[in-house]
Amino acid sequence: MIDNVLEQVIALIEANPRSGQALLLYALCKTLDIEKSGHMYTLGKLVDMTPANRQLSYALMELMSLGENRGEAWDAALVRMDRAIRG
Repeated sequence: MIDNVLEQVIALIEANPRSGQALLLYALCKTLDIEKSGHMYTLGKLVDMTPANRQLSYALMELMSLGENRGEAWDAALVRMDRAIRG
């Protein structure tokens, strides 16, 4: 599950890293990566997402609940997202 969800998120971010949708998903991923933050993310932001991207967000939250927001695949995905967002 992790590879498919992360690849979809990466593809969306890499395709248009300055779009609002990409930035919303990126912010969620970065929040899920910081355990000490209590995974603080304003759920109101889900309203701003397209239905398809909301489904990706739910899948990302499911990865976190399964403890899959750690490890090589997650870390590699964040590196690619960081690179795309930072240009």
